[in-house]
Amino acid sequence: MSEEKETGMARASDVSSDLRLDGKTAWVTGAGKGLGRAIAVALSQAGATVAVTARTASDLEELEAELAAHGGKVLVLPGSVADSDAVRTMVERITGTTGRLDVAVNCAGVSPHFTRSEFVDDEDWQRVLDINLQGTFYCCREAGKVMLAQRSGSIVNVSSVHARTGFERIAAYAASKGGVEALTKALAVEWADRGVRVNALAPGYFHTDLSSGLLASRWGERIVGGTPLGRVGAVEELGGAAVFLASDAARFVTGTTLTVDGGWTAR
Repeated sequence: MSEEKETGMARASDVSSDLRLDGKTAWVTGAGKGLGRAIAVALSQAGATVAVTARTASDLEELEAELAAHGGKVLVLPGSVADSDAVRTMVERITGTTGRLDVAVNCAGVSPHFTRSEFVDDEDWQRVLDINLQGTFYCCREAGKVMLAQRSGSIVNVSSVHARTGFERIAAYAASKGGVEALTKALAVEWADRGVRVNALAPGYFHTDLSSGLLASRWGERIVGGTPLGRVGAVEELGGAAVFLASDAARFVTGTTLTVDGGWTAR
């Protein structure tokens, strides 16, 4: 048992160094665009070697070039998180290359089919759950095996404000993200005694390619009007929250959801 556990006292802390990820390996899924890309950039800027996954290889190549231009260390792993064998291979490649896995950010997901619930068909419902929930579990499971063996690690599952707030026409998406938050709590409790923290990050509305159509529609005014800060977020504004949860600055944080939403859920 560590001295910290024996005394019940936290060690002396330097916040600036605790937020650094130097010498650590971080894996970000859904890193090709939008929120996942911004998180990958932030983790790289904090000093991590970053492994990035997305279904579109060209998006990852652009990200690799961007990070490498600033001295970042990058491992590109195209593929789908809905394929459990592919996920297992990704983690094997990460550990085979870097020897460890310290952080996993599960951001891969599909946006909601903006459809009245009575018209959602079986295929669309299943696709959203396969990627958003089942894919998150596959990544947690495979990353968790490595981290549990190391007896250290931080998993950050990207949820949504709609895991806890209702909104029209996104039943499958809301169900998948509610499942992600329940999964996060279950794993946090199960793995805490072996040094692995599991948290969720719940974004509100941000400017991304996926949200552009919705924000430009008649719903956009309602979304902005429902956000106390009076705007939607820029993707760069999510990176710091991800770095915090991934880092030693959050070493006593597990099983929680950090909401970054401009006040959306405070109403």
